[in-house]
Amino acid sequence: MTVSLTGYGRYVPQETITGEAIADRSGIPEDVVVEKMGVTEKHVCPPDDDHVTDMGVTAARDALDDAGVDAETVDLVLYHGSEYKDHVVWSAAADIADRIGAVDAYATESYSLCAGQPIAFRQVAAQLEAGDVGTALLVGASREEDLVDYTDTDASFMFNFGSGACATVLERDAGQRTRATVHGHAARTDGSFSRDVIMPAGGSERPPSRATVDAGLHALTVPDPDGMKERLGEVSLANFLAVADDALAEAGLSRGAIDFVALTHMKRSFHDYLTDELGVGDGHHYLDEYGHVQSVDQVLALDEGLERGLVEDGDVVLFLAAGTGYTWAASVLRWVD
Repeated sequence: MTVSLTGYGRYVPQETITGEAIADRSGIPEDVVVEKMGVTEKHVCPPDDDHVTDMGVTAARDALDDAGVDAETVDLVLYHGSEYKDHVVWSAAADIADRIGAVDAYATESYSLCAGQPIAFRQVAAQLEAGDVGTALLVGASREEDLVDYTDTDASFMFNFGSGACATVLERDAGQRTRATVHGHAARTDGSFSRDVIMPAGGSERPPSRATVDAGLHALTVPDPDGMKERLGEVSLANFLAVADDALAEAGLSRGAIDFVALTHMKRSFHDYLTDELGVGDGHHYLDEYGHVQSVDQVLALDEGLERGLVEDGDVVLFLAAGTGYTWAASVLRWVD
C-alpha cells in the first residue's frame, strides 16, 4: 500500500509589507530585519478580507485541480492551520468542506501550530494505510501577523509572521497520478516551552474584556524572551536533527539521501547552520520573500524548489518543521512527478 501526494495548492495575499517597513514600525535596524530575521518582505491580509477559510478554500481548490480529484470524492478534510481564524470555538474545516463541495467528507482539525504540516501528514498517512479513508484533503492557513505588536520588542522573533494558505491531497494507491510518495514521520515535544509564547488575554484564564483590550493584551508576546532564547538554543538544533533522522530511518534512509529540505522559516543564520548539518548543499529555499506562515511554510518552500529546478523526479524531500509548545516534526517524501 502506498500513500501518495497527488496535488497541492498555495495562496498568499497580494498585499505585502517590506523589511524596511517592519524596521520603521518596530525601531529595529533594517539590516537586522532583512539579514538577521530574514524578511525582505512578507504577505499580509487586509482587515476585512482573506480570512483563513477564504485563503484555505482557494488553496484547496487549486490542490484538488492539481490532483485531478473531484471534491465530492474526498473522504476527509483536515484543517491543520492557525487557531486564530474567522471565529473562535469554530470549525474552519467544516466551513472549508462545505464551501468546496466536499459533501461526503467528514471534517476535523489538528493543532500543532507551526509543526502542523508534518504532523497532519503523519496522522492522515496512518488513516490511509489503515483503510479508514481513501482520499484526504489537508488545509493549512494563517494570518497570525494580525496578532503581532511591532512595538513589543519581547515579541521580535515573531516579526517575521506572514499570511497565506496551503493544501495537499493525499490518496491511497493513486498510481500514475502520484506526484510524491509519503514515507517516514517523526515528532517530539518539549512541553517546558508551553507557556513561553502566549496571548495574555482572550482565553479562560483571562477572558476578554474592555480592560484587557485597553491594556493591549490581545497580541502575542514572550513573557521571558531571554530565558526562552537560552533554553531553546540548548535543544532546538538537536531536536530538529533528531526528528529528521528518525523520519529518514523510518523510510529506510539517512541524511545523505536528502535532496531538498522544506524548512520552517527562521532566522537566516540558523537556517543555514541547520541545512549545513543536514548536508543538503543547495537543496533548500529560504523563505525571505514570505516570512514565516505557520504550517504553510513547507508547501511554500516545496513550490519554490520546484519552480527553481531544485526538486526533480526521484528526489527525497524532507518536510521539517517546529512550532511553539515546543514541537519538532518531520515527514519524508519521494518526488516522482
